[in-house]
Amino acid sequence: MPKALPPRNAIDPRDTWDLSPIFKDSDAWQAANKQLQQLSQSFCDHYLDQLTAPEQIVAALDDLNAIETLRERVDCYAAFPQSADSTNPTLNARVATNANVQAQVDNALSFLLPALANLPAATLATVRQLRPQYDGYIRHLQVAHGHTLAPNVEGALASMAPALDTFRNVRRQAIAGDMDFGTFSAHGQSHPLDFVSYEETYQKHPDTDIRRAAFTKFSATLHQYEHAFATAYLGQVTREKAEATLRGYDSVIDFLLADEEVPRALFDRQIDVLMDRLAPVMRRYVQHVADVRGLDHITYTDLQIDIDPNFAPQYRQSDAADIVAHATAVLGDDYQQLMRRAIGDRWVDYAANVGKDSGAYTEMPYGVHPYIMMTWTDTMPALYTLIHELGHVGQMQYSADAHPAINWVMPIYHCEAPSTFNELLLTRYLTEQAHDDARLQRFALSRLLGDTYFHNCVTHLLEAAFQREVYTLIDKGESFDAERLNQIKLGLLRKFWGDTVDLTGAETTWMRQDHYFLGLYSYSYSASLTIATQAWQALDQDQSSAVTRWREFLALGNSLPPVQAAAVAGVDVTTDAPLQHMVDFLDATERKIEGLTAAIDRSEG
Repeated sequence: MPKALPPRNAIDPRDTWDLSPIFKDSDAWQAANKQLQQLSQSFCDHYLDQLTAPEQIVAALDDLNAIETLRERVDCYAAFPQSADSTNPTLNARVATNANVQAQVDNALSFLLPALANLPAATLATVRQLRPQYDGYIRHLQVAHGHTLAPNVEGALASMAPALDTFRNVRRQAIAGDMDFGTFSAHGQSHPLDFVSYEETYQKHPDTDIRRAAFTKFSATLHQYEHAFATAYLGQVTREKAEATLRGYDSVIDFLLADEEVPRALFDRQIDVLMDRLAPVMRRYVQHVADVRGLDHITYTDLQIDIDPNFAPQYRQSDAADIVAHATAVLGDDYQQLMRRAIGDRWVDYAANVGKDSGAYTEMPYGVHPYIMMTWTDTMPALYTLIHELGHVGQMQYSADAHPAINWVMPIYHCEAPSTFNELLLTRYLTEQAHDDARLQRFALSRLLGDTYFHNCVTHLLEAAFQREVYTLIDKGESFDAERLNQIKLGLLRKFWGDTVDLTGAETTWMRQDHYFLGLYSYSYSASLTIATQAWQALDQDQSSAVTRWREFLALGNSLPPVQAAAVAGVDVTTDAPLQHMVDFLDATERKIEGLTAAIDRSEG
């Protein structure tokens, strides 16, 4: 049973990340902060109104590359510790200081985008010939053509960034510092509850009474903060709408998709196809789990429970390196070694403590190495989270090794493909280990459907559908409050789950996700998993060629736009065929799970 979380200073350092490769200490970070400000101002003084000749532009991009390398280190050293302990006032102050510094840097560099985006195409073509490694950066300049603002306006927006970006932090601080979930009662006992313990433990707890009681208290507490959260979210989307209008876009969605180089049709298709075709498969799956578990009905907090909790294997943190290495062996020795380094050299923060963000993420300060933040729980879901994040590690390291700082970040559309591909590799490994053990095979396949695909193609898909509804309201000139957001979320959940699931208390689900403050990130999970699924299935056809394509894909960085990048992985996303094939695969997987249950029942009967 979860206990009250300890403070960060009580955590064993071996369970935390080592940030010293970024900067030795806070003093070194402060010095780098000053250096960053000086470099950016010198850049402005040197290049303002001077960028006309290709040679000048190349020199500017070389200098920009150095600035961005330092900038990422400065930013990460501020953000990482605070995400692990937002109750620490010193770390919160560091984040605030960093936000102001980053705004100053943005202001100093704000002349660059309009100066370059409006250059003749022939000039930019020459720059691409002189520095092909900057091709992705220049490609984005061409996307921005016609949507840049006057330099003084770009500068004003950059200066206001700390104020305009506070909405996300309001949510985070409310969760870490204000929300009091208290305790809940089940089986005559009192149990402590907080945001992280519900998300990481209680929502999948094997005991139905404990799980449902925890959800009731969790949902009721969220309701107490819904108006503040709705106000923060309204501020976020209002800001996005204002900038979209300034830049000449009629739709917020078109504005947010433009820099991602994703046609609106792909965004809409991802949502519409899965809402239509995947929903029946997932309804059938959760009903089957409920039947196996003997549930009288299915509530919202029952959706991701284990099909066989008495069989649920435990995985120790010390076992992770070997399991990950075996699962990813197909990708080569160097990939395996990278995975072992990440686990063994403290690139991962595993600890559960007060003030730590829920969920998980991976980020890399260019020129150092990737870092992972997660919470380890000795469960299979934790193992999946780790190998998922390690997929990001592999892609980030390979892309950073192949590209400069201004061209190494993979486009959002498929940035989750490397991570979800790793989850599929883990499922394959676990299934192979099962041999003729029907119970273990069923458990592994249920994790594939109930964790990997549920997380990416249900949870995040419904978030994307929710965002589409919200942005449509804003584009119409309408507004919203907490009640309206609850109605939108509940309506989408009903559309997906039909009458299979009792959705009481699920209306506040929109409050649980940080992605709404990150543009259109949520839809990328299912888009990425669509690519990963096709690439993973290709291993069965021609493993050598499939691995070669995938490794090339991992190292692309931002060198190709999303559609062409997916083609490198062997996936054609210009049609809905990959989506349809993925749903067919999930349909077959669900039916196989039902078949395994029947076999288990016969053997035990």
